[in-house]
Amino acid sequence: MTAPVRAPAAPRPAERLDPALLKASFVLVLGPVLALLDTTIVTVGLDSIARDFRSPPATLQWVSAGYLLAVSMVMPLAGWASDRFGARRMWMVSVALFAAGSALCGLAWSAGSLILFRVLQGVGGGLIQPIGQSIVVRAAGPARLGRVFGITVLPLTFAPVLGPVLGGLIVDRLDWRWMFLVNVPLGLLTLVLAGRHIPSDTGRGTGGDRLDVLGLALLSPGLAALVYGFSEAGGEGFGALRVALPLLAGAALVLGYVAHALRRRAAALIDLRLFARRGFAVATANSFLQGAALYGSLLLLPLYYQQVEHASALEAGLLLAPQALGTAAATFFASRLADRMAPRPLILTGILLTLAGTVAFTQLGSSPAGWLLVASLVVRGAGLGVVMAPGMAAVYAGVERHEVARAAGAVNTVNRVGGSLGTAVLAVVLQRSLDGHAPAAAYGHTFWWAVALSALTLVPALFYPSRKEHR
Repeated sequence: MTAPVRAPAAPRPAERLDPALLKASFVLVLGPVLALLDTTIVTVGLDSIARDFRSPPATLQWVSAGYLLAVSMVMPLAGWASDRFGARRMWMVSVALFAAGSALCGLAWSAGSLILFRVLQGVGGGLIQPIGQSIVVRAAGPARLGRVFGITVLPLTFAPVLGPVLGGLIVDRLDWRWMFLVNVPLGLLTLVLAGRHIPSDTGRGTGGDRLDVLGLALLSPGLAALVYGFSEAGGEGFGALRVALPLLAGAALVLGYVAHALRRRAAALIDLRLFARRGFAVATANSFLQGAALYGSLLLLPLYYQQVEHASALEAGLLLAPQALGTAAATFFASRLADRMAPRPLILTGILLTLAGTVAFTQLGSSPAGWLLVASLVVRGAGLGVVMAPGMAAVYAGVERHEVARAAGAVNTVNRVGGSLGTAVLAVVLQRSLDGHAPAAAYGHTFWWAVALSALTLVPALFYPSRKEHR
C-alpha cells in the first residue's frame, strides 16, 4: 500500500519583534554609528588640523591610518574577549574606550599625541561592531535576524551623508577639536542606555578562557600589515617597495596563522573550521567582495563631486543623500522578506540593482544628465539595501549560539580587509587614469572597475541556499 503523500510544511509564522529586543538593538547600533560618523567627520577636518599643528600631509595621514590599523588589529580579539569577559561588558568597555580616546583627541597638543590617541580610539572602535553584532544575533535568534538587522542598520546608511555635513559645520563654525569632543556626550548617553536596555550575558562561549597568544601575534600584525599595504597602494601603486613589503609580510603572517589555527581548532583566536561550513564560507566570501565594492565606491563618489563638480565636503555629503534614501527604503522592505525567503534570490536581486545603479557613472566623460546620476544613486542604494539584511542573516544561519561571538569577529575582519583592498585597487586605477585622461573621463573609467568588483560578488551569491531552511 502506497504511503500517503504529505503536503509540504507551511512556513512558521514570523516571530514577533518584542519591544525589549528592539530597544537593545537600537542601543547597540549607536556604537557603530558613532564610529562611522567619526571616520567621515575627521576626513573633512584634516586640512584644519594640518594648519593648526603645522604638520605635513605625510604625518597627518596617520590620523586616519593609525585609527584604521588599530581597528584591524583588535577585531580578531572580539570573539575571545566576549567569551572571556562577557559580550555586554566588553561592548560597554569598547564604547568607553572610544569616548575616552575621542576626549583625548580633542585635547591633543601635537600631531604625535593626536595620532596616539586616535590609536586608542581605534581600539574601542574596532571592538564595537563585532561584539554588538554578536549580542544582536544571540538575542534575536535565527527566525528574527533579517528583520532586526534590516531595522537597526537604517541609521548606518545615513552616517556617510551626515558625517561630511557635520564635519563641515563643525570646522566652519567651531574648531576641529569638536569633531572629537562631540563623541564624548554621545558616548556617555550610549553607555547609560546600554546599562538599561542591553540584557546581561546568559552564558559564555566554549573557546576557553586562555588567550591564543601566538595566534594574536600572527593574525593582528598580519592584518595590520595588509591594511597598511593596501592604504599605501592608493598613492604609490602595488609595485612600490613600501607597499609590496608590508603586503608580503602580512600575507606570510596570515598564512602562518592559518597553519597555527588548523592545529588549535576551537582554541584558536578565530576558529577556521567555521569556513568549512558552506553557508558561512559563502556568506563570508560575499562579505569580503561586498566590502571591496562598497568601500571602494565610497571613495570615488565624494571625490568625484569634490574634484570634478567642485562641491564642498558638505555639498558632497548632501549629494550622496539619494543613495542613503534608496538604501534605507530597500533595507526596510527587504528585511521583512529576509526571514521568510531564501537568501539567494534577494541577494542576486540586490547585486543586479547595484550594478544597474553604477553603470551611469561609467559615462561621466560624456557628461550624463544630473537627474540620471541622482536616479542611479537611488537604484544603487536600493541594491545595497536589498543585500544587507539577508546577507548578514545568512552569515549566522549555520552558526551555533556559542560560536556567534567568534563568527562575528571573523566576518567583520574579512569585510574590513576586503574594504581596504577595494579602496586600494580603485585608488590606484583612478591615479593612473588621471595621468592620461580628463578628470571626468578618468572617473568614468575607474567606475568600470567598480562595476567589475560588484559583478564579482555574483559568484559567491550563486552558492547561497535557494530554499529557506526553517530552524
